[in-house]
Amino acid sequence: MDTNTILLIVGAAILGVVIGFGITKILEKNNASKLIKNAKRESANIIKDANHDGEAIKKDKILQAKERFIELKSEHEKVILSRDKKMAEAEKRTRDKESQISSELNKNQKLNVDIEEKIKNYNYRLDFLEKRKEEVEKVHKRQIQQLEVISSLSAEDAKSQLIESLKGEAKNDAMTYIQEKMEEAKLTAQQDAKKIIINTIQRVGTEEAVDNCVSVFNIESDDIKGRIIGREGRNIRAIEAATGVEIIVDDTPEAIILSCFDSVRREIARLSLHKLVTDGRIHPARIEEIVKKTQKQIEQEIIEVGKRTVIDLGIHGLNPELIKMVGRMKYRSSYGQNLLQHSREVSKLCGIMAAELGLNSKIAKRAGLLHDIGKVPDAEADMETPHAILGMQWAEKFGEKSEVCNAIGAHHDEIEMKFLLSPIVQVCDAISGARPGARRQVLDSYIQRLKDLEDIAFGFTGVKKAYAIQAGRELRVIVESEKVSDDKAANLSFEISQKVQTDMTYPGQVKVTVIRETRAVNIAK
Repeated sequence: MDTNTILLIVGAAILGVVIGFGITKILEKNNASKLIKNAKRESANIIKDANHDGEAIKKDKILQAKERFIELKSEHEKVILSRDKKMAEAEKRTRDKESQISSELNKNQKLNVDIEEKIKNYNYRLDFLEKRKEEVEKVHKRQIQQLEVISSLSAEDAKSQLIESLKGEAKNDAMTYIQEKMEEAKLTAQQDAKKIIINTIQRVGTEEAVDNCVSVFNIESDDIKGRIIGREGRNIRAIEAATGVEIIVDDTPEAIILSCFDSVRREIARLSLHKLVTDGRIHPARIEEIVKKTQKQIEQEIIEVGKRTVIDLGIHGLNPELIKMVGRMKYRSSYGQNLLQHSREVSKLCGIMAAELGLNSKIAKRAGLLHDIGKVPDAEADMETPHAILGMQWAEKFGEKSEVCNAIGAHHDEIEMKFLLSPIVQVCDAISGARPGARRQVLDSYIQRLKDLEDIAFGFTGVKKAYAIQAGRELRVIVESEKVSDDKAANLSFEISQKVQTDMTYPGQVKVTVIRETRAVNIAK
């Protein structure tokens, strides 16, 4: 191929490229114009929609503004109305006050006029009385002068003779009046004293808790007795050594007897046995551990009992040692009476009796509660000193008042009574003690009285059995149904009660109960 042909081909190729480029530009220009037109059309539509939305928002905001304006206007009108109403009420009150003040002023003016008239009338009457007084004095002087002339005595001499005669008459009248009142007081004093004591006893009628020297420990089965005794008796010896209580294991079914005069030790032994039996481990080392823990528990309980007692009785400011002594009274008995129950009763009796007599009932309660603290055993106490003196010494030691100390020491006449509270405590102690089994009654006479009650019942025909129960406050009689009918049983109860009333001396009352039982027995063969 020659050079000319190549050139022609190259020129044709170049020409084709130029023509293609031109055609491409023309096509791009046409597409761009179409795109511009579409963009203008879309922008016009957007502007149109925006204008439409703007108009809608504008109308909505205008409507909201109008509604808000209406609300503010109504609120403003309400505020204005309330202010107007308050102003009207204030004006009304002002007018009412003005009218009231004007009426008060009118009344004051009338009162002033009346007062002025009364003052004038009073001054007139005062002047008139002054004149009348001068006239009466003149007449009185003339009468005295005439009497002196007639009696030949001066006014002073006549006055002295009259005074002497009046003194004598007044002295005789006064002596007669005093004698009459003294006799009347002697007649009524005993009745009033009995009335006060009877009312006091009736208002404080408490049940008595009778204590003794033994306690019964109940067990579920007799097999436990062998475990408590232990091998060769080592367990029971360890318990007795640790507690100081005698333990009696006999043929009594499901029961063990604890014997000791000290109620605290008996209670420690009872609780210790209960814990040992419940735990199941019974051996000397365990026994000592349990007994020590129980002793601490009982000491804490004694303090709690003392605190509860003084709180119940309304006694404040008592020394902690005295509170502990009060708590120990729970585990102390005196001739059958629980010492704490007895002291609580005496305290209440003293408070009521002191109130009836117009004395300080709180101090009386305090003295009544503490009057027997000398009976509570103490390691340092002198056993030969009477319990009243010992209790007084303890009360003085722990800062009690002299009235309380004297009442404690004098309630058994060991010392002289210096205050009115002392005989009150003594009387209340006697009232509480004058019950079956109380401390003022020895055991032999108490048992003899029970026997006499039963003997009286056996003295009637038809009596089969007789039992004096409830410390002699009830006599229960069982009669033979063949010899005593129902009607006769009622009469027999009355006859026995009358016999007891006439033949015996006893505190309180004795209830006589007659029991008649009828049995019908047949045997089927």
